[in-house]
Amino acid sequence: MKKTLFGMLCLLAATMAEAGVSIEQWMTSSGARVYFVVSRGLPMLDVQIDFAAGSAYEASDGGRFAGLARLTNDLLDAGVSGLDEEQIAARLGDIGARLTRSIDPDRASMGLRTLSAKAERDAALELLRAMLATPTFPADAVGREKARSIAEIQEAETRPESILAKRFAAAIYPGHPYGLQATAESVGRIGRDELMTFWRSHYGARRATVTIIGDVSRAEAEIIATRLCAALPDAPPDAPLATVTAPARQTIRIAHPASQAHISIGLPMIRRGDADFFPLLVGNYVLGGGGFVSRLMQEVREKRGLAYSVYSSFSPRKLEGPFQISLQTKRSQAAEALQVVSATLAQFLEQGPSMSELRAAKQNLIDGQALGLDSNAKLLRTVAMIGFYQLPLNYLDDFPGRVEAVTAGQVRLAFARHVQPEHLVTAILAGD
Repeated sequence: MKKTLFGMLCLLAATMAEAGVSIEQWMTSSGARVYFVVSRGLPMLDVQIDFAAGSAYEASDGGRFAGLARLTNDLLDAGVSGLDEEQIAARLGDIGARLTRSIDPDRASMGLRTLSAKAERDAALELLRAMLATPTFPADAVGREKARSIAEIQEAETRPESILAKRFAAAIYPGHPYGLQATAESVGRIGRDELMTFWRSHYGARRATVTIIGDVSRAEAEIIATRLCAALPDAPPDAPLATVTAPARQTIRIAHPASQAHISIGLPMIRRGDADFFPLLVGNYVLGGGGFVSRLMQEVREKRGLAYSVYSSFSPRKLEGPFQISLQTKRSQAAEALQVVSATLAQFLEQGPSMSELRAAKQNLIDGQALGLDSNAKLLRTVAMIGFYQLPLNYLDDFPGRVEAVTAGQVRLAFARHVQPEHLVTAILAGD
């Protein structure tokens, strides 16, 4: 049975890679955007609803209730009108459905995987609709989740990597919601009234993007989206976030008894949909996103043995998301490792990638695209991203060609525009 299912998944991935991904898009009468991909390979349905309700939207009070967006998302399935938490879990188990939740600075998401047979599908979707439209935020669940969140925050404050991540985010986003961090005190202030207000203000149809992938027709998908969104709160449309201001160049040193120095270097980089995305994607693969073949790995680890791992990454968001170089090294080697990283970055900014590096990066990125779409769940995440950030519907089909068209000159110019040394922030924890 497992071999048969694996074979079906492989066939499904191959079929999608050969035929491309056809994304249909429309808007419900309540104002939600819908993105749909029919997938008949398995009798499954995957649905994800993304709301403009990420952690950046809880900052209007200056961080007094930081952590509210996550806590709201975590408690949507803790009770609904007519059902308590245990009853919801039992019904999901009976029909074999699985619920997922996630949150980031831009969006709060709830996903559902269920069989596409009508009885199971309708029962699962009704539960999802109730969780989004009639959450009750019961007092016992609120208390439990607050205690869990506070414990997680306190535990994170004992880990060097978490301490560094919080200080780094606050430094590259000074005074901006992207740099806001939940604390035990801010979570402790959250009550049911704050949860209800945040839900009513942010979980409306006009702030929602619905992604549907699976074994249903377009007509069925339209009914699903309409039912899910019809009873949502009458929340206002998505409001613009505060403008990101580039930080001043600085070095932050954080005292800590850790045996390893933890180092992060970076700045806010680009928004989703920026024209420089593909040159930056290819260039970052060469610089530090390509694992053992990247420049940083070769210079820092392979040639000098200064770190086990070093990498660069960038994360486009609704506004300028972070570009970051990260590594760990011995305390006594922190200064040397930082010098090598800085020199490698400076050389890359000046010269860009070599032709051989460029060819290898393009090939690996193009080949890797298929692996990112080899299941409905992976495809769901990608299409949901396309929908939430309103990228072109042909984004996936155009991806190989856009990557292949990148030139070394485009990489160099894109990095020059977005990685300006006068705005780089360096954070060092436990460096001698």
